[in-house]
Amino acid sequence: MDTEELRKMEDEEGPMIKTIKGATTGLAAGTIWGTIVATWHDVPRVERRIALPGLMRTLKMMGNHGVTFAAIGGVYIGVEQIVQKYRMKRDFVNGAIGGFAAGASVLGFKGKSISTAISAGAALAVTSAMIDVGGQTTRVDTGKEYYPYTLKKRPSVE
Repeated sequence: MDTEELRKMEDEEGPMIKTIKGATTGLAAGTIWGTIVATWHDVPRVERRIALPGLMRTLKMMGNHGVTFAAIGGVYIGVEQIVQKYRMKRDFVNGAIGGFAAGASVLGFKGKSISTAISAGAALAVTSAMIDVGGQTTRVDTGKEYYPYTLKKRPSVE
């Protein structure tokens, strides 16, 4: 599918559905990331072969990261959709405003400082704008077709 077809399919969904999908995707990604982070940190020493302290810490980290990512995803998509509807334009500015709002509100709240809120919001805004300006893709279609095998006949060995 080309970019135009994807945009038409995307327009069929309402802003609320997009926001819910963003939050759900953030929850899933955050939970997975929380699991990875929990394995990197030292788990409390297990006494008398009881695994409950390590399990509880892992579940807590999974939950914290999952909720944070869900909030970022939901705020980002929600603000982006509101700005898009208000401006009646679909460009990188919508995503940049959504990224700033998500970073400043969610990560600023967790960091409990204004400087953290501004820097997190700016980082997410710049990242979103760069992705949107770049055409939302990491691959350029050159028109070549690639096969997992060769189409040329091998020379016969005699």
